[in-house]
Amino acid sequence: MIGIQLMLLAGVFVALSNFFMRKSIDAGGTTKGFLMVQLFVVFLVAILLNPVRMGNYEWSGCMSLFGIAGGVVLALMMASLGRALETGPAGLTFASFSSATVMPSVVMVLIFGIAFGYHYTIWNGLGSILVVLGLFWAGWQTNNSQQKRTWTSFVTAAFLLHVLFLVFLSWKALFVNYPGENGLFLSFDMDDARNQWFMPMIFFAAFIIQAIIYGTNEKRWLKKGETLYGVLGGIANGVGTFFMIRATEVSTSFEHAMIYPIFSVSIIVLCNIWGQWLYREKVNWKATALCLIGIFIGTINWKALV
Repeated sequence: MIGIQLMLLAGVFVALSNFFMRKSIDAGGTTKGFLMVQLFVVFLVAILLNPVRMGNYEWSGCMSLFGIAGGVVLALMMASLGRALETGPAGLTFASFSSATVMPSVVMVLIFGIAFGYHYTIWNGLGSILVVLGLFWAGWQTNNSQQKRTWTSFVTAAFLLHVLFLVFLSWKALFVNYPGENGLFLSFDMDDARNQWFMPMIFFAAFIIQAIIYGTNEKRWLKKGETLYGVLGGIANGVGTFFMIRATEVSTSFEHAMIYPIFSVSIIVLCNIWGQWLYREKVNWKATALCLIGIFIGTINWKALV
């Protein structure tokens, strides 16, 4: 169950990053400034956790370009999420965004199937449905104002881009587990698939795009709060993303279907904890429990109990 354990750790660090985003907004900053600083720091963290940690600085042009493509998706996703947070209810925004994590397994099963280790049973499906219901239930109570068309557009875009990004990471993981056998558009050998510059290039590309967005819209120097919390959020997000990518690479076929829902629910639970503790927010713990039940149903090996 290494994949599940790594995904839980990823959820802890990403929830911490979300907390720093909230603190940055409280300090009078914007999500554009926070995200620009965060993505640059994550880029540096990714270098430390990948080529430096592994002692492998070999460059792969193909895998770097592949990472840049993922960075474009990531930048658009984070920009859409940031605008959704600025224009609508935070709880419902995070719930809608996080619910996208149940989709990659479905997409990967439809595209690649059992041949590449992807299984999806009726129990996985039922568990995923309960997770989605719980996530939306948890976020809906914070919706105290009328939904705006702007918020709906941005949160929908963030949802779809989140699905695309997670599918992209799962697809990349196939090149590690099945080198040279993936005939869908691209094929990498083992050395290219394990190249350590893939993750740094994702965040480098995302940083460049976010810097352009910030410079075009804000046209001001960063505030101290944006810089401080952006750095802290970048470190937390970098470590969390590293664990998430590693989880996709080492998870078994049994874990594939539910590692993203586990990631999602862990973030919701932890964000609810700090929201209630520090901001006195009302938390729907019944909805959170529904998410946990969904994970239990979706991950337990029922055949082993028969």
